[in-house]
Amino acid sequence: MPSVLYLIRHGETEWSLTGQHTGTTEIPLTQDGQSAARELGDPLGQVPFSRILCSPRLRARQTCELAGLGTSMELEPDLAEWNYGEYEGQRSLEILDSRPDWNLFEHGCPGGESVQQVSERADRLLARLMAADETIALFTHGHFARILGARWIGLDAIQGKHLLLNPASISILGCEPHHTDTPGILLWNASASGDVLRGSVE
Repeated sequence: MPSVLYLIRHGETEWSLTGQHTGTTEIPLTQDGQSAARELGDPLGQVPFSRILCSPRLRARQTCELAGLGTSMELEPDLAEWNYGEYEGQRSLEILDSRPDWNLFEHGCPGGESVQQVSERADRLLARLMAADETIALFTHGHFARILGARWIGLDAIQGKHLLLNPASISILGCEPHHTDTPGILLWNASASGDVLRGSVE
């Protein structure tokens, strides 16, 4: 059986509030972000995870720890957010002022990662995880998780632009129960207060 992957986007930061692209910059969770991360502990605590993998970035590590899973956390560099290069710290509106046709999922970032590079990173991670027959928690970031979701179901990375994700959300990647060779999205962008284990989204 293929693995079941729980994607957990980190909680709110000051830059996620303002819409600034946050790749390598280390920014802690806000107070609201910390509260939302703690709330993740209830639904995630009911899941018998075999592994807890986490991006090395501070905001992801804080989310994992506050959700009560920090003692089993393994840092996974491939879960890091997109490297935005010259666009680090900028908002999309600021980028569009100078480059009106720009879309992250089509054009990537000058001085940072291309769409192809992020897609290859996602594929490398999935190749290691999807055949492991494990239930794995992945604490990661919004844009990278959207690429991961698209690639899991065989879509080009550009299609990640359609998979929106809120801070402190839970998504589940698995397979169709009677066709285990058919990867599917079992849950997407659920809040901790949603019915996560039953697979419904608020």
